[in-house]
Amino acid sequence: MTKTDKRDRSNLFRERLSLATDQAGSNQSALARAVGVDRSTISQLLAGRNARLPNAQVVAECARVLGVSADWLLGLTDRPERPGDVLAASLVVTEAARSSADQQITEWHREAAGYKIRHVPATLPDILKTRDMLRWEYGPQIGRTPDQAIGAADDQLDWFEQRESDYEIAFPRHEIDSFARAEGYYTGLSPEIRLAQIDHLQHLYDAHFPSMRIFLFDARRVFSAPLTVFGPLLAVVYLGQNYLAFRESSRVRIFTQHFDNLVRDAVVDAREMPQLLAGLRAEIA
Repeated sequence: MTKTDKRDRSNLFRERLSLATDQAGSNQSALARAVGVDRSTISQLLAGRNARLPNAQVVAECARVLGVSADWLLGLTDRPERPGDVLAASLVVTEAARSSADQQITEWHREAAGYKIRHVPATLPDILKTRDMLRWEYGPQIGRTPDQAIGAADDQLDWFEQRESDYEIAFPRHEIDSFARAEGYYTGLSPEIRLAQIDHLQHLYDAHFPSMRIFLFDARRVFSAPLTVFGPLLAVVYLGQNYLAFRESSRVRIFTQHFDNLVRDAVVDAREMPQLLAGLRAEIA
């Protein structure tokens, strides 16, 4: 541990108090009134004629009035934000209703233009679905209409085709097998819709590979919640009715590493997808 000389800490406190006062558009008199001390007390703190620090109450009140953290004023951190503000900025809970969340997702994609997008979908990726598939899937859902789903998927695909970034998708191998066989979640899906969906996916993949890459992992070996990582800017986890959006860089790196591990452990590599799709089409036909 490095022990900071009290004179150095006092000088740093004085510099930061002066900076925070200026940035807040305040002055010594206004700060003194807000803190509840004499103007001479604030003047002494800023004068630098001694190495003494104010008591904890004065430091806390100065931090509160100026909208910074007491730790930052005292030189214990280089982040001036208060802990609650840091948390609020690093984690946001967003409603995931189709009418609003899809607009939010589009904005997140636009914000990340030029960065690689890493995506683990809840089912097959909406961006790759046919309109008939979207109508079948979103028809029964509460608060979500097929037209909204189609519009959202079109917006995402338009964004992808106009941008200059890669789009990596990873999801469980059993998901596409269940789709092809109309099992589980996909029970009741007609062969016509499934065949058209396979053809559509194959067309998009041929047109956009290697900018778009799909990897399939074994869910018995590794697991992932639905999520999207927007470059180094943002990581979003899908909960069903809400999104958890993380912006703090260290947390975004954790999600990025998690996705990269899914890719590394994939049982179907991106280059093997066309062969897999051909086999599934033959199975459906």
